[in-house]
Amino acid sequence: MTQIRRELSMSHVLGIIIGTVIGSGVFINLPIVQRATGSPLLAVLAWFIGGLIWLPQIFILSEMGTAYPKQGFGYLYLQKAGSPFLAFLYVWTVFWTSDTPSITILAMASVAALDIFFPVLTDSIWTRFFAILIILVLTGVHIKSVRQGGRLQVVLTILKISPLILLSCIGLGFLNSDTLFFIPEGFTTDQPIGWFALIAAGVSATIWSYAGFPNILYMAGEIKNPRETLPKALLGSTIFVTLTYTAVAFATGAIVPHEVLIAISGGFANPFRYLPFFATFAGGFLAIAAFISMVGATNACIMVQPRIQYAMAKDKLFFSIFGKLHPRFGTPYTSILLQSFMAILLIFTPGGIGNLLGYFTLSYILQNLLVYASIFWLKKKEDYLPSYHAPAWQIMAGLSVLFQLLLLYGTFMAYPISGILAAAGLILTGAPVYAYFRSRQKQKNETI
Repeated sequence: MTQIRRELSMSHVLGIIIGTVIGSGVFINLPIVQRATGSPLLAVLAWFIGGLIWLPQIFILSEMGTAYPKQGFGYLYLQKAGSPFLAFLYVWTVFWTSDTPSITILAMASVAALDIFFPVLTDSIWTRFFAILIILVLTGVHIKSVRQGGRLQVVLTILKISPLILLSCIGLGFLNSDTLFFIPEGFTTDQPIGWFALIAAGVSATIWSYAGFPNILYMAGEIKNPRETLPKALLGSTIFVTLTYTAVAFATGAIVPHEVLIAISGGFANPFRYLPFFATFAGGFLAIAAFISMVGATNACIMVQPRIQYAMAKDKLFFSIFGKLHPRFGTPYTSILLQSFMAILLIFTPGGIGNLLGYFTLSYILQNLLVYASIFWLKKKEDYLPSYHAPAWQIMAGLSVLFQLLLLYGTFMAYPISGILAAAGLILTGAPVYAYFRSRQKQKNETI
């Protein structure tokens, strides 16, 4: 009988985590975060806080991941905590409003990054055509081999880090930049609530950029020695990504004029275009690097995300077609194929990337709320035996939940309401679908 295989080493896991997190966000969200905060320096602070608030969450995720090192992540944890309904709603929400749209956003953004060479790729039918091609090629890779996909991810992750480090180093030469300390006309934060609102909106706008750390837990059942590998990989990658994003935000705020940067909102920001001594060639260089970076993130999403639908289908609480393994390659190939197909359909969604980001953000926050709250119930289970224990876990779990509530507030300030309402509507459709699966399961049990 074909079974899931543990084939991912520490290097694969680091490559997948960093490759998932560092993708389109660092290039697309720079203008969105700066617009939300109203100033370059507040934007830098928002990026730093956006990473900092992940630390309590990483502690909790590391503990739960080592307690249950199997496929499924949030679905598995909520199921173990005693709520099949929330477990189902979690996967329903993930599939329709975060995991699948993330593939769409990344594929389209990777193609748009090349518009410096081909302006027609900014937002046209050609953008969509090449985004579909990227999804199809990577889907083929991950159907064939999890190890091959992991190796590809390591290579793409190494390639994507270099230009970000270069940009960060260049930013150190702009410490006294007037652009960095620019204050827009009419900008005011006289009241403490004003500071809080701006920073909350900015931090909320970074969610897409930092989203991805937990995704490795979708495929915990394919990691070698997960009880030792997962905590080290999660914590190390969080620190690295936070420092990288903060440095890149600082450099961008120092190099690109404020009004110019916020005017790019919804598009691809390329700070190298605004450096006279680099502009002739470095703009193209960064565009290629961004393309590689976002293809790497797309690769990671297509590799990791279908595992959660596979886990639930095996429990007969999702469409059975998602629960099939390839007889030769041992990969959940139908789950991979179906998610890629839905991602391709979303490419033709009206409203562009800005709407998709709002659509994604609300969903992602609600998912996190469920996962972090579940630890209070999991701690009472006899089979909850983690090898890693979060420091002051009650405080860490409480902070993780609180941060999601604050980010929920910021989401409504940072993104178009249409995308947020679309996500909310799709989440609610999960209730009747769950009722259908439960009734069908009861009928089968009664006939046995």
